[in-house]
Amino acid sequence: MKQINIKALLLITLVFLIMVFTNQNASAQQGDKVVHIAKLQIDPAQLDNYKVFLKEQIETAVRVEPGVLTLHAVADKNNPANITVFEIYADTVAYKAHLQTPHFKKYKIGTKDMVKSLELIDVVPLELQAKGKL
Repeated sequence: MKQINIKALLLITLVFLIMVFTNQNASAQQGDKVVHIAKLQIDPAQLDNYKVFLKEQIETAVRVEPGVLTLHAVADKNNPANITVFEIYADTVAYKAHLQTPHFKKYKIGTKDMVKSLELIDVVPLELQAKGKL
């Protein structure tokens, strides 16, 4: 009789775990993520200083904010003062929290006279894949 109860308990536990993981995967697949592309034009005379602020902000955000999933910054090969940042946040709450962090505020204040223009584009991820650390 004890074996039947143990088997029943294991079966109930297994069903419960399957339900939990299925719901989590379904929720993740529904696209709660916030994904942006930020296009910036930087004053070429201040580009090196801008890169220092950008590097510190990205490294800190990825390291200390669990809701910051990806921050990738690239420069246009023909015009290095044109910077594009690809951003993925776990959800809206994580994105809003990111905007309030001391390191983000330091970046915004420190670069306000370096950034000539900023275009923030909301995008919908179609397929996101990565191999380890880039």
